Amino acid sequence: MTAGGARSGTTGALIFLLGAAVFLNYVDRGAIGIASPVMKTDLRLSEEAYGVVFSAFFWIYAPVQMFAGWLCDRFSVYKLMAAGILLWAGSTFLMGFAGGFTSLLVLRIMLGVGESISFPGSSKIIARHVEPERRGVANAAVATGLALGPAVGTLAGGLILQSWGWQAIFFVFGIVTLAWLLPWWQTVKALPTTGFRDEGQRVPLGQLLSNWPLWSISIVHALGNYCFYFLLAWLPLFLTKSRGFSIGEMTMLATLGYAVQGACALGYGHFSDWWTRSGRSEALCRRWMMVASQTLAALAILGLAYAHDAVTIAILLCLAGAASASLSLNLYAVAQMFAGPRASGTWVGVQNAIGNLSGIVGPIVTGIVVQRSGYNAAFVLTAVIAAIGAIWWAVGVPKIEQVDLDGEQPSRV
Repeated sequence: MTAGGARSGTTGALIFLLGAAVFLNYVDRGAIGIASPVMKTDLRLSEEAYGVVFSAFFWIYAPVQMFAGWLCDRFSVYKLMAAGILLWAGSTFLMGFAGGFTSLLVLRIMLGVGESISFPGSSKIIARHVEPERRGVANAAVATGLALGPAVGTLAGGLILQSWGWQAIFFVFGIVTLAWLLPWWQTVKALPTTGFRDEGQRVPLGQLLSNWPLWSISIVHALGNYCFYFLLAWLPLFLTKSRGFSIGEMTMLATLGYAVQGACALGYGHFSDWWTRSGRSEALCRRWMMVASQTLAALAILGLAYAHDAVTIAILLCLAGAASASLSLNLYAVAQMFAGPRASGTWVGVQNAIGNLSGIVGPIVTGIVVQRSGYNAAFVLTAVIAAIGAIWWAVGVPKIEQVDLDGEQPSRV
């Protein structure tokens, strides 16, 4: 094999493992939602208390993103990824021993600290190793992991819940996540030590914060995340408590939506790369993919508020999954276009910090709305937020091109 072929193979393995890390990220953070139909009763958690516990993950996860991104641009992003996974795998495992609100709250916060490295680290590595014409497929690997994590986690977690109880979900998921570390270190050791695309002077955080493109995409990130986290946190409870489905039926319905999301993410990645290689505008493609997907998300979530039969709910969840696939692919691809290789870690750290504020606010708001007005009101509110996201992508996000970080004219990506 040639040196170029070996390097390409190592980069491919690296991207695969990034997708696997994000997959495990969403398996572990979503475990509480899968366990909730039984765990909430065992631990005597009210709707509002459950909303607070789910939200606690984001109390640290969101603000520490800026620091995590800054670290990725200045230190070994590969070691940072490994340390983060070690912490979040341990936190997941220990949740199986949680005895009440307080212990669950602390462990969710620890989980948030560990998982904070995932997206800044992934974006830094993709910007460093992947050419623009392959950016879609590389980010599709991350987006597919993001979708398949809830899909496989819901399916496996639901089966574990039925057979061994909610504690076993956390024990199994934590051990599986730890196993990721071995192939990661083997792959990292095979990487070159020089010739990276991000070599050069580091960009100060304050300089990035002065750019409107960063704030504009961070706002729309929060709008999109509100919808995704709403379904991640509340769909199992909605299907079992409001619509009367069994745990097995809930597992299959939720898994179907996430499976469609994973398949669509791969398709969108190949399509966007084909579009870019053909000489068309990558920026135009990604903007209008997002306008369409956020509109579709709004319609699907609104429909779920009034759907009762399994077939209608399944169709609407598939549509919501197709919409979420575009979100998870394009948010980070556009961030890499704006930031360029040198600043992508810090940029995505800030963007994710602001974008995940909806993970703090959303579950608490939904818990209050559900307890006082029922699930329909919560679904309608979320649909409105998705529609606002579609409008923001159309008119609120400025021209998508690499920002001027050196006092020179911006270069089109």
